Amino acid sequence: MREVRLNSILDNDFYKITMQNAVVKLFTNEIVKYEFINRGKHEFPEGFADELRKSVNAMAELKLTKDEKKYLKVTCPYLALPYLDFLEGFHYDPSEVKIEQIGNELKVSVEGLWYRTILWEVPLLALISELHYEMNHLERQTNEEVIDKTVEKAVHLTELGVPFAEFGTRRRHSYKVHRLVMDALIQDKKSTFTGTSNVHLAMLYNVKPIGTHAHEWFMFHAAEFGFKMANSIALENWVDVYRGDLGVALSDTYTTEVFFQQFDKKFAKLFDGVRHDSGDPLEFADKTIAHYQKQGINPLFKYIIFSDGLNLEKVEEITNYCKGRIGISFGIGTNLTNDVGLKPMNIVMKLISVKGINNEWIPTVKLSDEKGKYTGDPKMIELAKEFLRIK
Repeated sequence: MREVRLNSILDNDFYKITMQNAVVKLFTNEIVKYEFINRGKHEFPEGFADELRKSVNAMAELKLTKDEKKYLKVTCPYLALPYLDFLEGFHYDPSEVKIEQIGNELKVSVEGLWYRTILWEVPLLALISELHYEMNHLERQTNEEVIDKTVEKAVHLTELGVPFAEFGTRRRHSYKVHRLVMDALIQDKKSTFTGTSNVHLAMLYNVKPIGTHAHEWFMFHAAEFGFKMANSIALENWVDVYRGDLGVALSDTYTTEVFFQQFDKKFAKLFDGVRHDSGDPLEFADKTIAHYQKQGINPLFKYIIFSDGLNLEKVEEITNYCKGRIGISFGIGTNLTNDVGLKPMNIVMKLISVKGINNEWIPTVKLSDEKGKYTGDPKMIELAKEFLRIK
């Protein structure tokens, strides 16, 4: 069987790098735990855990190269120089990852210092996805079909006149398919393609790395400072670190309704826009536009990045609905990097707990705008809903 390995320490989503930079600056002693969630109830073949362990162990050999460090320094001047020095000396520690297989069920968890373990989530999911197709001997479409299909999508999106980026690292079919997709996306110089969330590929293809922060940023703050203060302190800390750069706020960790209660005029002016990641995108657009107008801000000077399970039909519907009302762009993931004639995996890895000052584990939760996407300890979910008055 072909070995599945990562090629670069930067083969990761950009928001992991930006969050790690902030964590290194603000939260050097915090210990956290992540857990793999098999939403799609996928079955894993015998020996899968052993192969995954080999791939994980090999990650210890990855190291930031001089060229990669120079790239980050030039392309991302908001990343602190001490952080880049830290990343240059960083090595993955496979002992932080626990992998277990019981029959066809796979269990993966990560535990350790947050500033170290924060980088595991995306590459672990990418490895699990690629190994799944490899070990089940599932035949994908040909390289030519993948490229042609991607070019067709890019042409359609460009005709719609909307900026779009590739966000598909975590559930890609494989690294090779990811490269084929990028090859296709950069063919047309007039395309509205703006970049990729994958830092390694952004560097290789000379496009913009795109990303700010993820749900875990807010989930951690809720465990550390309480549900009521999570959004405001998380946003405040982000502003303190980045001073106006990386200005897209993720809005749905504890529902958009609660978020906008704390996304006051200060934050609404400081941040360039917000990202939609769950619930009805058209309802979200209406709420966002109304919120900016309430703050006396012209929505056309702000924008929404839509990134929730997008395909061409959804993008067209959202574009027609929002045109002339607010700025928009799209982050398209699985529909680009895993549209190869096979069923894409539905897998995630979430921050599940933070170790408190008394060494007790504080469970984290996420209450997105789509109730089926609630994650976390059921008792803590109910507690969060009570605190935040979510019905």
